[in-house]
This record gives sequence, C-alpha cells and structure tokens, in this order.
Amino acid sequence: MILAIDIGNTNMEFGICSEDKVLAAFRLGTNRDITSDEVGLFASQFFSIQGYDRKDIEDVVIASVVPQVMYSVNNAIKKYFGKQALVVGENLPFYVENKYDNPREVGADRLVNVIAAYEKYKSPLIIVDFGTATTFDAVDSTGAYLGGAIYPGIKISMDALFQKASKLPRVELVNPGKVIGKNTVNSMQAGAIYGYVGAVKNIINHMKNDLGEDTKVVATGGFSKMIGKEAGVFDSIDKTLTLEGLMMIYKRYCDENK
Repeated sequence: MILAIDIGNTNMEFGICSEDKVLAAFRLGTNRDITSDEVGLFASQFFSIQGYDRKDIEDVVIASVVPQVMYSVNNAIKKYFGKQALVVGENLPFYVENKYDNPREVGADRLVNVIAAYEKYKSPLIIVDFGTATTFDAVDSTGAYLGGAIYPGIKISMDALFQKASKLPRVELVNPGKVIGKNTVNSMQAGAIYGYVGAVKNIINHMKNDLGEDTKVVATGGFSKMIGKEAGVFDSIDKTLTLEGLMMIYKRYCDENK
C-alpha cells in the first residue's frame, strides 16, 4: 500500500492507496504550527479505525503548496511509518509539459490534477478545483498544461462578507433552494451559491472559446458536488483526482527506476 498526501492551504488529505485505487481517505486541517506527533498520531488512529496496518505502507508520496508544514509532516512520516517521503517537484519529478511563463509558480496540486485528468480522459480539459481558492486549469490535446484562472474560494468570499459587513452573520454554505431569499441567511446563501455558479460557468465558457467545444470539464475539491449540481457544466466530478494523480506519478517513477 501507498500513503498519498495532498497538502493544501485549508486541509491535508491523506489517502491509503493500492495500485491505482484509493481505499480510504481522511482530512486533517492544515495548521502551520502542527507537530509531527499530531500528524503521526492522527494518521495512526485513522489506520486503526479503517483496519489497516501502517507497517504495510511501502512508500509515502506528497504534493504540497504549504512549505511551512513540510518539516512536521516529513518527520511524522519518518517516525510513524519509517519512510522517507517522495515529494512531487523535489525528489519526485513531474511528468507534464508546463507552458506557464514561470513554471515554478504553478502549485504542485494543480499539475498533479493535470496528470491525473489527462491520463483518465485523454482530451483537451478544463480542471476546476474547489479549494481555498478555486482554480481553473487548461490542458491541450497533448496533455500540456497551458495556464488557467484563479478565483477566490466560495468559503473565503463568505468569510470576507461576514468580517466586513457588521450586520451580516456567518452562515452555513448550503443551497437555500431558491434565489429569492426571504431572510438574511437564505439571501446570503442564495447570493453565494447562485453567484458562484454564474462565475464558474462564465469562466468555463470563456476557456472553452479558446480550447474548443469538445473540451471536457472535470471538477474536484470540497464544493465540487454542490456547485456541480447547480452549474450543470461538468462532464465528471472526481473527488479523489489529486490522490489518483499522486499514484500515477509514483507508478511512473517506479517504472523508470527499476
């Protein structure tokens, strides 16, 4: 088994994987002050609950956009799993053509998504990842990464509204069922959900104008199902895309280093 870890700005997602399948996954909040013991004990507890033995982990593969937590995570991997982690972009290479002006500016998770999505769908792609920020990544018919758009995440937007407008409460991000709210909470929810859906559809339409109408649109990330249900523009909603991409990169690395 392989432990794949996707470290984002809000959450760290851990996936217990075998071959190209994600057997189980869990999330831990990305706390920049987290200790290696907190990471290790939390992971160990999850393994126990799921009925897996952490001693069966052969390798650990990581994609991270948060350098501040890497020291603790790497130490946890050494202490609790007895492994030296393979980190994408460091001791584990990317296998993708990156056409960004400055390729180093692209987050590791975005390129991992590109590799996974192209391997699965083999077509021009728009990959929408609903994380702390919502990213829109364009991939051409050869699998090359062209660039994309970055939009504030829906939770960031709502948190900013709560912080800057003194009379507005913090609300749960759920679909109120209709766009005309009859109270403040429903009105905020309607603005957030339907406004966000409109933004997502507009960005995708503009990107399709450049890439072509045969472009497939793949969504991943925390709010992908909720937004996808209303937007109706996704060909696939793939919640484990990043973890699968990590496994694909790891498999190719192993094949080339036999």
